[in-house]
Amino acid sequence: MSVLLDRLTSVYPPLALLLSALLMLSLGGCTDAKIDSSISGKAPAGVIYCSESNPSYFNPQLDTSSTTADVSAHQIYSRLLEFDPNTGRIQPGLASSWLVSDDGLTYTFQLRRNVKFHNTNYFTPTRNFNADDVIFSFQRWLDDAHPYHDVNNATYPYFSSLNLSKTIASIDRINGYRIEIKLFERDSSFLANLATDFAVILSQQYGEYLLVNQQPENIDFYPIGTGPFRFDEYRKNQFIRLLPHLEYWKDVDLADQLIYDITPSSSIRFAKLRTGECDSIAYPSQAEITIMQADPNIVVQEAPGLNVGFWAFNTAKAPFDRADVRRGLALAIDKNSILDAVYFNSASRARSLIPPSSWAYNTDIKEINYNPMRARELLDKAGIPKGFRMTIWAMPVVRAYNPDAERMAQLIKSYLAAVDIDATIVTYDWNTFRDKLSQGEHDSVLIGWSADNGDPDNFYRPLLSCDAIPSGTNRAMWCNPEFDALVNSAIKISDEDKRAILYAKANNMIAQEMPLLPIAHANRYQVKNAALQGLTINPYGSIRFEGVIKTLPEVQRP
Repeated sequence: MSVLLDRLTSVYPPLALLLSALLMLSLGGCTDAKIDSSISGKAPAGVIYCSESNPSYFNPQLDTSSTTADVSAHQIYSRLLEFDPNTGRIQPGLASSWLVSDDGLTYTFQLRRNVKFHNTNYFTPTRNFNADDVIFSFQRWLDDAHPYHDVNNATYPYFSSLNLSKTIASIDRINGYRIEIKLFERDSSFLANLATDFAVILSQQYGEYLLVNQQPENIDFYPIGTGPFRFDEYRKNQFIRLLPHLEYWKDVDLADQLIYDITPSSSIRFAKLRTGECDSIAYPSQAEITIMQADPNIVVQEAPGLNVGFWAFNTAKAPFDRADVRRGLALAIDKNSILDAVYFNSASRARSLIPPSSWAYNTDIKEINYNPMRARELLDKAGIPKGFRMTIWAMPVVRAYNPDAERMAQLIKSYLAAVDIDATIVTYDWNTFRDKLSQGEHDSVLIGWSADNGDPDNFYRPLLSCDAIPSGTNRAMWCNPEFDALVNSAIKISDEDKRAILYAKANNMIAQEMPLLPIAHANRYQVKNAALQGLTINPYGSIRFEGVIKTLPEVQRP
């Protein structure tokens, strides 16, 4: 612990006196990592959301999983910038305004005043949000010497996949409510990245307090933010309870409490929605959508998804390190049949990583088509014997981009058997699954990506750049310097037409090298009780519950 304290005071010398002072303050007891309180008594009126799994953390800086983001990104935290969910335009968040220099290298942010941090039973803040919190939050993932950089074995996958530590030259405090960020090179996606789920603002004062009390790991499990809800309670595999932040900086209605009822089974989530035990549910089953649409007490919201479901090959393992082998396997798969059997006509066939709604979408790409005879010819030529064994890893959770990975894996297994490839389907619990993927244990995996903003860069660099391999978002483990040069050049250009030309070249490279096979762009569904007001589909990231309330009286069922 003394090492962490030394690092903090050496990197941020002005904080040394504050640390000493904090030892004398009673800011509220930080509880043990195990939460053992229970829900008792009559619960106040609130919103209950049936979620599908446990979050890995209560801090989206550390995790790209939507499970983590759904509970924390927009409920517990705020960001400097936000996306307008209707237009996709960037709008003020904790930054009330900003200026960009003519050369695109200097960004100056004016910060909002009188923003309160959460007051909980484990921490009581004594000051409002200011520039120090922004610097603390960004330097955590930027600076290897930051005292919290390595806490909880953090790897900051989203920021690492974009190599933002090599993009940002400096972050300076101009005064208490103004900061200046300088870049090494122009980045046309920079503001969009600051508005994503992951660019949350933490409390510097809370970080100091935890260091003094030798509990730095609690920063990601007992969160303090400025968002509409504050953390109250978590029981693994059971529930998460958030309470309203009564001094939230936006003037919006908030539910008396927000409960995440952790319910892994899609059918049980649906049953709870019908009985009124849940007001909204995560990832409804495609097979149940029609039933839901016929129920007058249930509202099914639908919108085109900024996502892609794909089959990725582990290019770091032989023989999947060879493009001819990967192409042979891809030719064996009938994507149209997969769309019918898995997505139930709620998705479009993917020609590339980016969906048709993107301004960079290219209709000229040469898409690979189902051809089992040609598949076997390529495999024979590549020396892949009949009876060759491989694994297909299938996600154990439902996602918009892949509503049934196990069903898809079964179909692909049957297609591979037709070309004499013996595939075994592998799955684990979600956290173990992702850990083992990051270690490269898979031969291939059915997974996908939901965009965090409307910029096409949000697909290319996180999914296939060399920098995205250690961060764990590049599941193909594919590193191609020529591809990296294309996508890195694209973000330095502001003209969309010129950028689109570079992305078209990147698409052709993916189609030729086949590190992954894009399968589908799925529609997004959000299902809720008709009595729930204010809940809309967020096209850019995780679910948002600010301004969401239930009308009274509730809809009565016959």
